Amino acid sequence: MKKGIFPTGGRGFLSAKLSRAIFASASLFFLYFSAVLVTSPDAEAAGTGSVTWGERIEVASGKAHRGPWRMNESEWHFVDDSTVAMNEQGDAGVAWADHARLDIFFQVYGRDGRPRFAEPVNVSRNPDTFSWLPRVVMTSGEPGMVYMLWQEIIFSGGTHGGEIFFARSTDGGKRFRVPLNLSNTSAGAGKGRLTKDIWFNGSLDLARGPEGNLYAAWTVYEGGLFFSRSTDGGKQFSDPVRLAGGKGALPARGPSLAVHDDIVRVAWTVGEIQDADIHLAESKDAGRTFGDPRVLFETEGYSEAPKIATDATGTLHLVFAESPAGPLRQYDIRYTHSEPGKGGMADPRQISGRHSEKFKSVNFPYLALDDQRNVFVLWEIFPERGIRPRGLGFTFSRTEKRTFAPPVVVPGTLDPEQGFNGSQQGLYMKKLAVNRSGEIAVVNSTFKPDVSSYIWLIRGRVTGDRQPPEE
Repeated sequence: MKKGIFPTGGRGFLSAKLSRAIFASASLFFLYFSAVLVTSPDAEAAGTGSVTWGERIEVASGKAHRGPWRMNESEWHFVDDSTVAMNEQGDAGVAWADHARLDIFFQVYGRDGRPRFAEPVNVSRNPDTFSWLPRVVMTSGEPGMVYMLWQEIIFSGGTHGGEIFFARSTDGGKRFRVPLNLSNTSAGAGKGRLTKDIWFNGSLDLARGPEGNLYAAWTVYEGGLFFSRSTDGGKQFSDPVRLAGGKGALPARGPSLAVHDDIVRVAWTVGEIQDADIHLAESKDAGRTFGDPRVLFETEGYSEAPKIATDATGTLHLVFAESPAGPLRQYDIRYTHSEPGKGGMADPRQISGRHSEKFKSVNFPYLALDDQRNVFVLWEIFPERGIRPRGLGFTFSRTEKRTFAPPVVVPGTLDPEQGFNGSQQGLYMKKLAVNRSGEIAVVNSTFKPDVSSYIWLIRGRVTGDRQPPEE
């Protein structure tokens, strides 16, 4: 394994020997970090309010056996790759991969924590090929629409397998239509190449506009960033359009979509370079055409895993991970925003704070907004160098000047009895959802080798009406 902070995907898969080393020291991790397993008392003292977290809910479980990679003949028996969306009724839709069955499954949980369906719904229905790393979008109302995007490991003649599949449900997720192949490529769709030998799977995103249009973006191992849209609720999608990457260009990776009115934005980073920056392409006509991509700002280090979102005023919010020493080193989480009519992005600020001091690294942030322009950020925690993440960090901002509460560990995510965080095929995921009223849903998958694997859902809500102190 290459030296660094867990390069997911490609040749960065965690070895069995290293996995055993994690659990040999698990009790030490727990004793050292248990003080931050609940909402930080400093947050309340500083006047930020706090987050009330519910008990974690077991969504799915399985074995924890992962044999050697033999493409779609691999002996993998575990659940993984959880993602979440929320509607205004407070329902949380959770999707995940069951690698023993090679399919994507979906379940909805109400505010009471109870599942809506007697059994999880099989979305992908293709047991001959691995399906993993989904994204899900839900609409409000009864019964509501559910849209799903994922990476299907189909080998189409190229050096890497991967296609981007989409499916929709018109009855709140009880049944899904026949999946559509949006990519139709041999270039290895869903892979975000860092180097020739290291890539991150799950390099894709899905968003819905206010008029009901659907937007999908993904990258391929060969380097291109592609975009497709649907104007009929997902019945059909446009032919993919290349927005970046390609011959002679740096490979695009980790795209994130944000939509406000007719403005569609795609952010991403790049590989094959030691000091990558965040790039952005913008459409002002609902995705029909895009302007030339641009670098949002330059940093001295490596900028990774951008997530963008747009609030009701049109303000663009961005979080990303930054490693001053270059890729696969020690990262922190940074935030910036751009208000309409005020020029470019504000100077990025570190918001992972104490987590960047207590843990060896933090990376792969997740971003969500509510209707009050509150900003919520989640990220993966790496307690030691060179191992898989364990635990999820969280902070939020409730002020116009965008000051953030001291970061905390989401309760129930740093549990030595459950092993390390999942998403073993790549940590380009979406584990955080917030609805308009500020209800929070966090998902995580855990894996303890040869013992068990789980999918978890944790609900939360900000309480208190005080504001963070000014920095």
